[in-house]
Amino acid sequence: MPRMLRRAAVLGATAHVASRRGQARGEAAAEQQQAEAAPMVDEAPAPAPAPAQDTYGELLKLKELLDAGALTQAEFDAEKQKVLSAS
Repeated sequence: MPRMLRRAAVLGATAHVASRRGQARGEAAAEQQQAEAAPMVDEAPAPAPAPAQDTYGELLKLKELLDAGALTQAEFDAEKQKVLSAS
């Protein structure tokens, strides 16, 4: 049973990462099209966006804490909701 859960978690994480990459590529393509259509203006470069949270990594850490007995199931569920709502 744990093996199936691990596979499901990996599959879900892979789908999440693929979705994020596709979204990022779409946004990059839209920005490129917009930049090509806009006239050249001397402006200071925009500040770099804040690094995205590593949701998958945080969830893995929480799961490890749960498996080690450092967290109860209720604590795990509460922290998981915090992580997922922040992304």
